[in-house]
Amino acid sequence: MHTPLLITSPANPRLKALVGLRRRRTREQEGRTLIEGYDELGLALDAGVVPHALFYCPDLMGEAALADDLVVRVGQLGSELVEVSRAAFEKAAYREGPDGFLAVVDAVDRRCADLELPVDPLVLVCQGVEKPGNLGAMLRTADAAGVDAVVAADPVTDWGNPNTVRASKGTVFSVPVASDITAVTQDWLRAHGIPLIAATPDTETEHTEIDYRGPVAIAVGTEKTGLTDEVLDAADARVRIPMVGRANSLNVATSAAIIVYEAVRQRSGGAR
Repeated sequence: MHTPLLITSPANPRLKALVGLRRRRTREQEGRTLIEGYDELGLALDAGVVPHALFYCPDLMGEAALADDLVVRVGQLGSELVEVSRAAFEKAAYREGPDGFLAVVDAVDRRCADLELPVDPLVLVCQGVEKPGNLGAMLRTADAAGVDAVVAADPVTDWGNPNTVRASKGTVFSVPVASDITAVTQDWLRAHGIPLIAATPDTETEHTEIDYRGPVAIAVGTEKTGLTDEVLDAADARVRIPMVGRANSLNVATSAAIIVYEAVRQRSGGAR
């Protein structure tokens, strides 16, 4: 394990470079992104991610023994270790109340064609989702439910957005994800014989009335307008979640979770 570099100045160029990775253009140019947080970094390491560098601040770490173990673990992978003073780390951190861990890693860059699917896959398609928090929340659901792949169709945000990484708790590195345009996503689903179920309030079919056993893809759309006509017209079925209150829709991540878990219930032997 290499001897850590020490940074004490908030104006250090290395920290300015970290701040630069908050911008999508910089992430795309460098092919790198950030993981901030002990839990998020630990999950990414479990998924096989090898950081280019770990910036850590002992003054902000929680349980010293666990924190030290994580630093040692990263160092044993051959990653660069950089110890940072509290003032300098708080300058580079993008979340409130940082816990002293900030790693630079390769960004996730896959297309549908790069995904490998099992027999009878369960796929979640997120079309045009704008908010990184929603995209990250859907990844946490996908991870918990055992979804085989998540595709961002016509993505507004990228998988490497630090807020997506944070909201996903690092599962963006453990769940197979891809980005592609909608037409390519639809062609890919058809090529693999995967029926498409579209979530929309404009149907009489409730989400529990559909058979999700076998290969299936569940599609949810943007926060404001939902799925485009392109997806709705191509769908094998449209489903809605019953609503009895005054609001006419649920948060997209909540909607995805409800339908995904109905699929999981059926696929694990539950009656339709």
